[in-house]
Amino acid sequence: MPVPWFLLSLALGRSPIVLSLERLVGPQDATHCSPGLSCHLWDSDILCLPGDIVPAPGPVLAPTHLQTELVLRCRKETYCDLCVRVAVHLAVHGHWEEPEDEEKFGGAADSGVEEPRNASLQAQVVLSFQAYPTARCVLLEVQVPAALVQFGQSVGSVVYDCFEAALGSEVRIWSYTQPRYEKELNLTQQLPDCRGLEVRNSIPSCWALPWLNVSADGDNVHLVLNVSEEQHFGLSLYWNQTGPQIITLNHTDLVPCLCIQVWPLEPDSVRTNICPFREDPRAHQNLWRAARLRLLTLQSWLLDAPCSLPAEAALCWQAPGGDPCQPLVPPLSWENVTVDKVLEFPLLKVHPNLCVQVNSWEKLQLQKCLWADSLGPLKDDVLLLETRGPQDNRSLCALEPSGCTSLPSKASTRAARLGEYLLQDLQSGQCLQLWDDDLGALWACPMDKYIHKRWALLWLACLLFAAALSLILLLKKDHAKGWLRLLKQDVRSGAAARGRAALLLYSADDSDFERLVGALASALCQLPLRVAVDLWSRREMSAQGPVAWFHAQRRQTLQEGGVVVLLFSPGAVALCSEWLQEGVSAPGAHGPHDAFRASLSCVLPDFLQGRALGRYVGACFDRLLHPDSVPALFRTVPVFSLPSQLPDFLGALQQPRAPRPGRLQERAEQVSRALQPALDSYFHPPGTPAPGRGLGPGAGDGT
Repeated sequence: MPVPWFLLSLALGRSPIVLSLERLVGPQDATHCSPGLSCHLWDSDILCLPGDIVPAPGPVLAPTHLQTELVLRCRKETYCDLCVRVAVHLAVHGHWEEPEDEEKFGGAADSGVEEPRNASLQAQVVLSFQAYPTARCVLLEVQVPAALVQFGQSVGSVVYDCFEAALGSEVRIWSYTQPRYEKELNLTQQLPDCRGLEVRNSIPSCWALPWLNVSADGDNVHLVLNVSEEQHFGLSLYWNQTGPQIITLNHTDLVPCLCIQVWPLEPDSVRTNICPFREDPRAHQNLWRAARLRLLTLQSWLLDAPCSLPAEAALCWQAPGGDPCQPLVPPLSWENVTVDKVLEFPLLKVHPNLCVQVNSWEKLQLQKCLWADSLGPLKDDVLLLETRGPQDNRSLCALEPSGCTSLPSKASTRAARLGEYLLQDLQSGQCLQLWDDDLGALWACPMDKYIHKRWALLWLACLLFAAALSLILLLKKDHAKGWLRLLKQDVRSGAAARGRAALLLYSADDSDFERLVGALASALCQLPLRVAVDLWSRREMSAQGPVAWFHAQRRQTLQEGGVVVLLFSPGAVALCSEWLQEGVSAPGAHGPHDAFRASLSCVLPDFLQGRALGRYVGACFDRLLHPDSVPALFRTVPVFSLPSQLPDFLGALQQPRAPRPGRLQERAEQVSRALQPALDSYFHPPGTPAPGRGLGPGAGDGT
């Protein structure tokens, strides 16, 4: 049921009348009484045992009225406790009985009987105090002189300082004599809280003085709690209801630190606290969705989140073009992150390509280029890492998607080709130093001028070619027309023959599934497609490693306008679940040539950041896996079931120049015929009568 926020504002109430309290110095209890009376406080508390009522032997002192007053008991000027001062008003009850001898003989009583009538009265008065969770009983000895003894008249009061109690608690006080001649007096009182007392700077629990203010911001309602940074607090929003209740919580509002407190609205009731969402995956997802990285100054930032959480952060370098952000660890290190605490990285200068990555439980949860908003978009700069060793040895490498390329180098990467120019720029002071310590340094070197030089040469070549072509057209107009027609046909046929690049990724569940994948890749090669699959590049992948091989193939495929095909199987789904939901990886999915596992580290950011559509497609085999079993994150791109959806699958692979529908159906039949023997061998292996082999979760029936 929705929270009636206007009732919450009414429940907070107005500010009560503020009371100023008397201060008592010292921790010792004390007692004092009215003039003419004498009183004494026992040194220690007694057991709270009222006992039965007994007849009074004559005139006795009895409590007639209880009165309380709030005071402060202070050990220091700003360290006080709330205390209840109790005043007990006493009166003489009962009378002297006439001696039987006087009534019998009619004579006056002897002096031994008259003496008590003129004597003083004594009484032991018990004060019993209860305030959850404590209870105390103290004993006060009171003596009234004979001159004040008047039957039925008040003789004064005795005051006890004092019973300590908690703010806002309910206290109960009883008073009776020992032995007890009459029914005890009792008093129940509700103590005020911090808002009703002038104690903000005196009682530690009131230092925060939790004034709650309710403010509206459009459809949102803000509860403003004015507490200091050092104060820990709990907040309960509760319904004051009777009978069974069903309370519905919106799943988007669940976070790990959301707790529930339940208690009956009765005196001294125990409150039950539960925090049921600490381990709830949905609550942790909501927490990270609500978390934000916020830049404060050029070198300081903080993490905003609804709850405290274990996390660590590091810097990474984000190059333009969509490649994954590369962590700068080492040379920098991971730093522990505290929510709402200002953090600083040891940077000399900042750069728009520097981003912050936040990990929790070894998973990337947040990434933001904090300085891109203030310093502009990402730059096409190269980050140089300088490593310093003993005896003033120094080495340099350029950070690239494939790794850190040593300078100078004979590799075929862009940084290696421009290595000499980068070193010259570094020596001439044209590179920006971002970080420096005894072990190394980071430098950002601009690449714009080299790109401009290349474009200038290219434009010059294009202009010369256009001028020569124009001259030929003028000289031989008729021959030029025929030559242009032939050139146009050659370009079209060459583009069609070259085809679109396609990178096929799969999980190596078993050897039979690998043969099925190989058959699919071979069938696709019969079309105008250039297919890359790790089955055909085992030697190259073993030399480079699965991660480096996949990064190079993915980058080349996407730069050429190609497409990455994610071929899902039960093992692939298990691997994806392991990354997304900390599931258990599938058996056999950890082979030395498993490019699918290696690819998830940079495939996932494309899906999480919405860059996958048009660059990725998914596929699975009929009877092995249903498309609905693919994790929801990967279903943001088309997922096709093969071979039943081959025409649509081939159309997606050959975009943006898909063939005509008739031609597409013809190619789908061609691929299906080439693939069918491998499918029959996989689902109906020799010697197995049942076709149920390899069925994954949600596998279809092939119809």
